[in-house]
Amino acid sequence: MGSNRKQKLIALGADALADVLLEISVHSEQADDLIEQLIATPKENVQRFKKKLSGLKRSRRFIDWRGASSFARELEMLLQDLKAGVDDPLSGVELVVAFYEADTIIFEMCDDSSGNIGDVFRYDAKELFVDYASRCNNKEKIADIILKVNQKDSYGIRDILIDCAGECLPEEVIRTMIDTLQKWADKEKDEYGKRHHLRSIESLARQIKDANLFEKTRIASWGRLSAAALIDIARVYLESDDVEMAHSWLKKIPEEESFQAYERDKLLLEIYQKQGDSEKLAELLYQKFRSYHSTDTLQALLDVIGHDKRDEVIADEVVQILKTDRLRESDAEFMIEIGKIDEAEAYLLKRADQLDGNHYSSLLSLTEAMESENRYLAASLMYRSLLLSILERGYTKAYPHGIRYLKKLDKLAVTVSEWKEFNHHEAFKEQIIQAHGRKRSFWSKYEVKR
Repeated sequence: MGSNRKQKLIALGADALADVLLEISVHSEQADDLIEQLIATPKENVQRFKKKLSGLKRSRRFIDWRGASSFARELEMLLQDLKAGVDDPLSGVELVVAFYEADTIIFEMCDDSSGNIGDVFRYDAKELFVDYASRCNNKEKIADIILKVNQKDSYGIRDILIDCAGECLPEEVIRTMIDTLQKWADKEKDEYGKRHHLRSIESLARQIKDANLFEKTRIASWGRLSAAALIDIARVYLESDDVEMAHSWLKKIPEEESFQAYERDKLLLEIYQKQGDSEKLAELLYQKFRSYHSTDTLQALLDVIGHDKRDEVIADEVVQILKTDRLRESDAEFMIEIGKIDEAEAYLLKRADQLDGNHYSSLLSLTEAMESENRYLAASLMYRSLLLSILERGYTKAYPHGIRYLKKLDKLAVTVSEWKEFNHHEAFKEQIIQAHGRKRSFWSKYEVKR
């Protein structure tokens, strides 16, 4: 469809398109700015970039969070002026750096709680920097520029240029940068300043896959290593293809440590795969499957132990799920996904007193699944929970949903053949009228919509 529209626009001719663009530019500053960029010479676009950057430095305006997205687009256009105007790599690098050096002014003139402004530095400006720096022959000059601009980083945004050094500089130049940073760190008396330099060394060490240097620097920076630090060191060793060292660092983490357990297990899976240790791999995948039942964790396990064991694994695990007292909605979802509808229904009915309508998203999907399988009692109990959550909170914006749930309950009531130990629909309805009958805005709309 896009190609078809493009062809139709081309068919209109240059004059017609020019007239339309000029008309649009009258109503949109961004469109007008883009047109000026298109028709400007490279030299003029450089001047536009410098003028806009100077204007930002002189500006006294403040952009609140509602205008942050628009301001981010304004900054993107500023960088586009630079891209359209500068072809010389070194000049391009220096001008992108000038943009980074305006970070304090830019962040102090806006509310970037959305992160839109920071993303311009993290992605747009970074990509432009890498493009220019990669094409520049004087790599030592680029390294000096990166180090210089990174010495002051009040908003934690300039270190992006350290983090992308490996994309535009050779290893020997990066090692010279590391030597310089180490000298700065050794001389630094301020603890924060020292850690800033050591953090840069860590980033560069990781980029050149020098895990030993990363390890030494992390120890020098942190002293006593936390689980997070141990995982970071192990990850860099793994990235450097030293699987055994990666494993040895993970073993230093106490088994009972739960912080970043997901990241630790993720690394262990990769380590066992590279070691060819199918026994350990299967054991870990069993643990992951049992801690969170899903078709994804089941698939990962079967890929290792064999898909011929699917029925056996499922049968054993469903028995274990049904033995537990605590309701886990994810377990009910899992049983539905693998076709164990009877078991899922029994699981939910036995734990109906634990249903929590505040878990709206997961509970609603379970409710709809039970309803689609004609398990009307289980569906009714979950609709009740969803309705009670809304009424008990007095959440008026959700009343339309609550009305829909009550109307569902009215219809389902005639299909439930046996209520077992649960209240019949009319008894439940009488209870909520007694408890929430004064919520007139709810009941008036319910009566009207019946």
